[in-house]
Amino acid sequence: MIEVVNPENFDELLGLMRLYQEFYQVVSISEERNREFFAQFGSNSSLGCQFLYRHNNMAVGFATVYFSFSSTAVAKVGVMNDLFTLPVARRKGVGKALINHCLDYALSHNAIRLQWTTALDNEVAQGLYDSLPTSKKPWLFYTYQK
Repeated sequence: MIEVVNPENFDELLGLMRLYQEFYQVVSISEERNREFFAQFGSNSSLGCQFLYRHNNMAVGFATVYFSFSSTAVAKVGVMNDLFTLPVARRKGVGKALINHCLDYALSHNAIRLQWTTALDNEVAQGLYDSLPTSKKPWLFYTYQK
């Protein structure tokens, strides 16, 4: 079952978010920053929304969709910034269900598509993504900060 993250299940999201950040080797994980940052997304937010996947009354995965824009498509796009499932829930349809839910959410909010990136070494996720009717292109991803 997929549900929108809300005040009642927010702490469950934060627990999964910490595991997700650990998976991507985030150096400084802050519960306070996570709580403040992720509280701005939800069913009534124009910025985006987060979703939990619940199995046997336990949150086993989540996904985050933010909205951005494409100058080449001249349109709004949904960006699935995060997709995470607990190891025990992998390869059981959780990720696929979350992706399809995120696509429906993005399209229902006037985005023309859902797009995302993943790490080159995240072969488990790539196996899922390649099993869907997706297209992929090689891009270099740059970050710049002071």
